Amino acid sequence: MATQIKLPEVAAGATHAVISSWLVNVGDTIVVGQQLAEIETDKAVVELLAEEAGTVLQLIGKPGDEMEVGSTIAVVGAPGESAEVPAAEPEAPAAEVPAAPVAAPIATPVATPPAAPVAEAPAPAAASGRQSVSPIARKLAKDSNLDLSQITGTGPGGRIVKRDVLAAAAAGIPAAPAAPAAPVPTSSSKELASQEYSSTYSTLPHTSMRKAIARRLTESKSTVPHFYLNADCQVDELLALRKKINESSPVKISVNDMVVRAVAAAFMDVPEANVVWTPDAMIKYESVDVSIAVSTDGGLLTPVLRGVEKRSLSNIATTIVDLAERSRAGKLRQEELEGGSFAITNLGMFGTTSFAAIINPPQSGILAVGAASQRPIVVDGELTIANVMSVTLSADHRAVDGALAAKWLAAFKVRIENPLTMLI
Repeated sequence: MATQIKLPEVAAGATHAVISSWLVNVGDTIVVGQQLAEIETDKAVVELLAEEAGTVLQLIGKPGDEMEVGSTIAVVGAPGESAEVPAAEPEAPAAEVPAAPVAAPIATPVATPPAAPVAEAPAPAAASGRQSVSPIARKLAKDSNLDLSQITGTGPGGRIVKRDVLAAAAAGIPAAPAAPAAPVPTSSSKELASQEYSSTYSTLPHTSMRKAIARRLTESKSTVPHFYLNADCQVDELLALRKKINESSPVKISVNDMVVRAVAAAFMDVPEANVVWTPDAMIKYESVDVSIAVSTDGGLLTPVLRGVEKRSLSNIATTIVDLAERSRAGKLRQEELEGGSFAITNLGMFGTTSFAAIINPPQSGILAVGAASQRPIVVDGELTIANVMSVTLSADHRAVDGALAAKWLAAFKVRIENPLTMLI
C-alpha cells in the first residue's frame, strides 16, 4: 500500500513551510534516511529524510510552493502501484435544527403627543452662525481654560461679555477640549520611494527569514528587560598565544575561537549564570551551549555550538567554520538552530570598536565583541600602550541580576586576559 509523506513541523509552532528543492524524481528508488527534499523554514533550509523505503510514485508541490504542515507532499510505494492520494472523508453535516417560527409583528397604533411649546431664548450667536464674543471675554476664557460653547451670552444679541465669563468660572463649567493631535502620516513603500529625494528605487520583498528576524528581535526588545555591562580587556597575551599556536597547529585559531573558549570557561567559573528564564521556572544548564552569530545573504543565523567547555580550541575552530559554511549554504539542520543559553556576536573584523546586541530569546545573554586595537592605558601609575578589546554584555534581568552579570563578566575578563588558563 502506498505511503503518504507528510510535511513535518520543521520548526516549533510553524504552520507552513516552503519546498526549496526536490532531491529525488518520480520513479526513483529510495532507502530509509535518504534526502528527499530541502524544506525552507523562517530560519534555514532543512533536509527532509525518508522514513520508509520504496519507489517515488508522486511528488506534490513544486520548488517555491508554500505547503501547509501535515499536508501530503509525496507518495512512496511499490513500482506500478497507484499514486492516487485518497481524499479526506467529508465531515458529516450537522443535523439541521428547524428554526422556531417567528410571529408576524402586530402593528400597534401609537398616540402622538401634542408638541410642547418651545420657549424663546436669547440667541447665543450672531445671525451668521458665528458665536459673538467680546475680545476681553475671549481672553479671559482662554486664560481660564473655559469652553466658550458652554457659556450663554447676556450681552446685546446674545454676545458673551466679561461678566458672563466670570460667572461661568465661578460656576465651574467644563474646561475647553484639548486640540486634537495632528495625525502621524504613514506611507507605504511606494509612497516613500516616490518622494522627491528618491528618483529611482527598487522594492525587495521580505523573505521568510527576514520576517522572522524582525519579529523575534522586536519581541525581544519589547518584552525582555535588557541591561548592559561593558568591559575593556587587555589581550596582548591572547594575541601572542594565538600567534604561537598558529605557527605549529594545522588548524588556524581565530580571536573569536578564543573568545568562545573564554565564555565557556567563565560559565564554569560562574555556573549560576548559565540559566534561562521561563514563566514557570528557571532552567539551569550543566553544559555550555553557545550560539555563534553568522551573517548570511538572507540575514543573521545563530547556530548552536554545544558542550563548548569540553572542546579543544582546534575543535571549536573547525566546528565554527563548518557551521558558518553550512549557514551560508542553507544546509543547517533545525536542531542546530535551537537551544543554548548564551550567544556571541563579533564585529571586530569590520573595525567596530564596541556595540550592544539584542538578546536572542529564550537565551539570557549575548556578548558583543569589538575589534582589538592599540590604546593608551595606565599600568602601575605609568602610561603605556596595549591591545585592548571592548566587549558589551546584554543580559536578561529576569534571569540574571546585575551583580551576577558583573561577576560573570569579571570572570570572562580574567580568562581572556590570562589565556593559558583556558587551556588547562
